[in-house]
Amino acid sequence: ALLELSGVHEIKGTWKASATLPCTYIPSERFTQQTLSWSLQRDHSASTIFRRDYSGDHILLSWFRDRVSVPKHSPGNASLLITDLEIPDSGHYTCRVTWKSGNNSLVTKEMTTTVSVVKVAVTKPIIRAAEPGLAVPAGANTSLTCVASGSPPISYRWFRRVPGGKALLLSSQAELAWDNLQPSDAGKYYCEAENR
Repeated sequence: ALLELSGVHEIKGTWKASATLPCTYIPSERFTQQTLSWSLQRDHSASTIFRRDYSGDHILLSWFRDRVSVPKHSPGNASLLITDLEIPDSGHYTCRVTWKSGNNSLVTKEMTTTVSVVKVAVTKPIIRAAEPGLAVPAGANTSLTCVASGSPPISYRWFRRVPGGKALLLSSQAELAWDNLQPSDAGKYYCEAENR
C-alpha cells in the first residue's frame, strides 16, 4: 500500500465558485517526490495545466493562470485548487506524481478525477416583507430600503402610488431617503426588484 494516490473519482463544481481536487499520499523517508503534474483531458485532447519540479511551480495553460494552485509546504498533499470555475473547466483531471527511491529508481503513480461544472439554479427576486406602516414626525429624516434575494444582479425601483391609479417613479436605488419629511410625503410607497 506504499505510495498510493488517494482522491475522488467525481466532483461537481459550481460556476464561479472554487473546487479542490484531492490527490494525497503518505510520505515515506525512502522516497523523494521529483515531479508532480496535473493534466486535463477534454474532447480527445489532453494538456498539462500544472507542473511542479526542481525549478518550481509552472502553470502551462494561460486559461488557468492565477486560477490554479497546489499546497506548497504540506508533504503528501498534491491536491489541485481551482478558483473562479468556468463551464469549460469540465473534464478529466489526472494527478501524476513521480518519486525517486533510495536506489535512484523512479516510481510514478496517477489518479483521475472527473469534474463537471454546473450553473446554479436561477431564482427570481423575492422581496422581504417590511413593516406594513410607518409613522414619522414632520421634519425628520428617514429612509425605506428594499431587500430582495435571488440571482444577481438585482435592480430596484421605488414608486409612490398617486390617486388615479398611476405610480410615480422616485428612485432607481434600493434605498429611498428623505432628509426633511413634510405632511405631503404621506402616502403609499412600493418597491420593485428585477433580475435577468
